Amino acid sequence: MKVMIGAPSSSANAQHGLTDRLARWAKGLSGRPDEPQEAEAATRQRAGTAANREINRRRQLYADIGDFLFAHDLDLTAINFSVALDYLTGANIGVEKAIRAVMMERGKITNGWVESLAAEQRADEVTPESLATMLDKVEENLDQFTGLMHESRKSAKDYGAALQEQAKDLADVAEGEPVLARLVGLTRSMVEKTRAVETQLRENQKQTQALKSSLETARRAAEQDHLTGLPNRRAFEARLRDEVAEAQAANESLSIAFCDIDHFKAINDTHGHDTGDRVLKFVAGLLAKVSDDRCHVARHGGEEFVMLFRGKTAAETCEAVDEVREDLASRSLVNRTNGERMDRVSFSAGVANVLAFDDPRAALKAADRALYLAKEHGRNRVYLAAETD
Repeated sequence: MKVMIGAPSSSANAQHGLTDRLARWAKGLSGRPDEPQEAEAATRQRAGTAANREINRRRQLYADIGDFLFAHDLDLTAINFSVALDYLTGANIGVEKAIRAVMMERGKITNGWVESLAAEQRADEVTPESLATMLDKVEENLDQFTGLMHESRKSAKDYGAALQEQAKDLADVAEGEPVLARLVGLTRSMVEKTRAVETQLRENQKQTQALKSSLETARRAAEQDHLTGLPNRRAFEARLRDEVAEAQAANESLSIAFCDIDHFKAINDTHGHDTGDRVLKFVAGLLAKVSDDRCHVARHGGEEFVMLFRGKTAAETCEAVDEVREDLASRSLVNRTNGERMDRVSFSAGVANVLAFDDPRAALKAADRALYLAKEHGRNRVYLAAETD
């Protein structure tokens, strides 16, 4: 019997034929191209088209965000950009509904309104308090790192000086001694490397100082009210804790005042939110005029401001706040957008003696209750809280 080396057996032929039929059948179901190269080309073409579509989508989105910010005369800030992104993409239903409601009512939104919206919508995200905590931790790490760099640089400098002296001594006795000559060369090489490390350490220290400066700027931004430029609520609460400790140690008086602009909603409704923002800035400026190292003023939120007087009794604080109230109420403000004269702008205030309460927060509540009573009894007045919790 003759046997053909390499010739397929009948069972192999049958198996091969079955494989071909299955492959053709599967190809017919999937609709794939006959050639692998064609399949790869088609895949690449689809991927390229999808990438181009995504790039065009992003470009259009950036353009839409820019148009939105300019249409509402909003500052180019991260908060405004983020809120615009949420609104235009529908990523945040709460933001979308709030903006639609304001646009239907007033036709336009403002920087101050966006800031308030962002604070409400993202209360559970990074807060000024958590940011400050992170900044404290980073600064602590930077201080440690700076100390290590300073120590390492000093050690490297001392080590380099010692090596230089050793190299000099070895050079004096190295004539004709190959081993000593190699040792001198090695030592000099180590000195050069030490100098390079020292240079790098100096550069790293400069970068660390620059980063610390940036962190300080970030800290100030986290403690400043965006609209008025005054310290914000968080900064004030930190100041309150410090002032309580200092006043108690020096046996000094410490009083707090809450000031709230009267009928502020009517100002916004009548003259628009841009004018309302300008009124807030104007009142903030009047209050800030009396501030010094013993009087601290902050925007507590909305149209409410808070003042802290060290060295003044509650009665003296009432007089100081009342002078500002009279100054504001006597002014004739004009809406610079249309030239219309505005109704009298005033504020009401409540004052409390901080040290008459066991907890500064209780004093804050007492001042707030006195403010509420001033509002109830006609507004444009200053009330003194009873010294009981």
